[in-house]
Amino acid sequence: MTGEALASAFEEQRGRLVAVAQRMLGSRTDAEDAVQEAWLRLARQDADTIDNLSGWLTTVVGRVCIDVLRSRKTRPEDSYDEPPELLVLDDSPEEDALLAESVGVALVVVLDTLGPAERLAFVLHDLFAVSFAEIGEILGKSADAAKMLASRARRKVRGQRPADEPRQRAVVEAFLAAAREGDFEGLLEMLDPDVTWRSRSRHGEVVRLGAAEVATRVQRGARAAGTTRPALVNGKPGIVSWSRTGKLLGVMACTIVDGRIVEIDSVSDPRRLAAMGVTSRKSSSSK
Repeated sequence: MTGEALASAFEEQRGRLVAVAQRMLGSRTDAEDAVQEAWLRLARQDADTIDNLSGWLTTVVGRVCIDVLRSRKTRPEDSYDEPPELLVLDDSPEEDALLAESVGVALVVVLDTLGPAERLAFVLHDLFAVSFAEIGEILGKSADAAKMLASRARRKVRGQRPADEPRQRAVVEAFLAAAREGDFEGLLEMLDPDVTWRSRSRHGEVVRLGAAEVATRVQRGARAAGTTRPALVNGKPGIVSWSRTGKLLGVMACTIVDGRIVEIDSVSDPRRLAAMGVTSRKSSSSK
């Protein structure tokens, strides 16, 4: 493989690798550093000896993250520079087994209750569907040992699950229904009067304040969307939307207090959306 072809192949993996590392480390800067270290190691490697580039890079990034996490144990003053990118999971009973939705916005805080090996096993398997055999290779353990680590981490994470999750989901579903039907008053009923909406697009971050302004903007967006469905976004009830041609338009996470949405965090930046790995749409949720 030529140097140019190798660089191109690596760039195809970069978004996924950064997502993995940021889930592990909780810091975009540290994640990018870990991925850059993987590139440096790849550049020193005979690429023709690598049978599975994606797996090889995941292994390297995983080991770099483990080293960073272990070093943090001796430097507790280290802090995180920003929250992880939004994580989207289907809002369905089948996804409950993953338990990834229970980590919520405080994902980094929750994962800090796990040891480095538990954290890696949970993140790679439950969030990125990496096999236990591959995780075992990263950790220098058997597949069964990796499975036990993930299971132990899952039990710890389960304890963080909010008790009022079903009620919060119902609020978002009513909000989504009002948006689909163009029911402005219905939207206002679901929004706190002082609701804040932080939206990240390709042009930067925009903050909208107040129920009326947010409801007006939501109505416009609903008309543009071809398909919308509820989802669990960073552990919170949220919404994913696609265009009529199947293009992912945006992801929205909602913070709910006393039955009303008090904060919305959304992403429409194509680069950020691509890193989330949301590739399918559910026709049952079409307008």
